[in-house]
Amino acid sequence: MVLTCVLIGFVALAAIASCRWVLTRVDALGRIAPFPRISVGLSLVAALACAVPLVLHAQLESKLAGAASEVVGAPVQVHCQTIGEAFVDVGAELGYVRWGADGVPEKKTLIKSHVCGDLRAWLRSSKAAPSLDQVVAVHVLTHEAMHMAGITNEAAAECAAMQRDQTTAVLLGASPAEGLALARRYWTEVYPNMPDGYRGECNPGVAIAGG
Repeated sequence: MVLTCVLIGFVALAAIASCRWVLTRVDALGRIAPFPRISVGLSLVAALACAVPLVLHAQLESKLAGAASEVVGAPVQVHCQTIGEAFVDVGAELGYVRWGADGVPEKKTLIKSHVCGDLRAWLRSSKAAPSLDQVVAVHVLTHEAMHMAGITNEAAAECAAMQRDQTTAVLLGASPAEGLALARRYWTEVYPNMPDGYRGECNPGVAIAGG
């Protein structure tokens, strides 16, 4: 949001400088003033510098939403927390889905900024040797997808997500073998250390609408 406002501000500065030149380019003696190339150019360069991260952010959200939608089986939205949002965030969760007034999870999720950063790094990597943070990041997307699919219980969502982490990884560009390795790492290295509320009886075939 802050970056968008800055972008709009620089575009406005370029437009104002251009309009001012159009209105005052000819003085009382008929002389034409030179176009303010430097000020307009610098404003446009600054606007472009703001636009690039905004475009990359939107592309990441679109890619994550596409994968999550496939896992859920319905269109969903994924919002990666911005730096400005992260600055005022005091929550410890890595992502969340809000519940509607009827108690039904919404079809959109927020993923924390650093988690999206790990997802971005993993997407740019060979995916052959992800860091543990990247493994967790892929799982967070799957876990929130399970909530968007209708699972409200954390342990049930966690269990269902672990069974679909390979699918999420493959949808995001990993090979089946790389996706399976990622899912196994979460199961063996992360899940045993999760809080009690996220662990329980976890067996293959947990119903996606369970919990």
